[in-house]
Amino acid sequence: MSRVIKPFFREIVGLGLLGLFFYLFFLVDLQEKSIELPTQLLTVNTMFLSILLEAIPFIILGVFVSALIQTFVSEEFVQRVLPKNAYVALLPAALLGAILPICECAIVPIVRRLIKKGMPLHVGVVFLVGAPILNPVVFASTYYAFGSQSVITYSRMGFAFVLSILIGLIVYLIFKQSEQLKWNKDDLMNSRENNDNERVGKWKATLFHASDEFFEMGKFLILGALIASLFQTFLDRTLLTEIGSNEFLAPAVMMGFGYILSLCSEADAFVAASFGQTFTTGSLLAFLVYGPMLDLKNTIMLFAFFKSRFVLVFMIIVTVVVYISILLFQGML
Repeated sequence: MSRVIKPFFREIVGLGLLGLFFYLFFLVDLQEKSIELPTQLLTVNTMFLSILLEAIPFIILGVFVSALIQTFVSEEFVQRVLPKNAYVALLPAALLGAILPICECAIVPIVRRLIKKGMPLHVGVVFLVGAPILNPVVFASTYYAFGSQSVITYSRMGFAFVLSILIGLIVYLIFKQSEQLKWNKDDLMNSRENNDNERVGKWKATLFHASDEFFEMGKFLILGALIASLFQTFLDRTLLTEIGSNEFLAPAVMMGFGYILSLCSEADAFVAASFGQTFTTGSLLAFLVYGPMLDLKNTIMLFAFFKSRFVLVFMIIVTVVVYISILLFQGML
């Protein structure tokens, strides 16, 4: 009985979150004309919709790429193209992230699918943290946002490349090749039924996989966007200016700010540039590197699809590695 109730409950929660999105999108503007709504509620609504509308196109891109991988990429192909040596395999993953225009909004379903197809966990982690920053769209937006401050653009790319490999290496040393994905009965059945369903039509199967994954990921995206919008609305930002010049506190604060804001990596450079007169170069880099690697909405997705212990250790690794690297960078300036 519980096997039936649990999926049903998940679907009810998902439909409720989708209903919340449509309510805020279509009805709040109509109601505010006749009912005086609190300013903070309207701010939460604006932040929530901006995060969601910014992320949805990339989620759609991510689930379609994920569906294409599910339909057209075999486990044997993934195992054949990856270097057998666990350490050598780190470099191709970082280079792959540099050529694919995928932001952190779309990366979780893609990495999840690749790991299911046989990609080692630590290689998937390199792609997970590196691709949202290293891709050409992010490079162009960062370069445009900071203009003459090209050191920030190139430092961001350099940090992302080196740290993604370092984080993947640490994950390998801790977890080796252990299984950290949450598998359900449907996942196991899909992996076996793939060959039997090839005659149905690969493009039709791709659409089915993409639609299923979109609604599955969408629930967690909406929940993460709602929590992030609440933080953005009620966070006292006057405190930021008081500590913006502190070389030790400023990077930590900007990392926390990047985590809470949950901005898309294609747009976060413009927000970071607005803090240019208040915060140090190192703290701006902390914001630009840490946020795409780990933010609030992605954390919820990670907990949904990976084991809790792995997600907690992964969060600690990313936080410590980025913070120490930024302090070393500031010491060399």
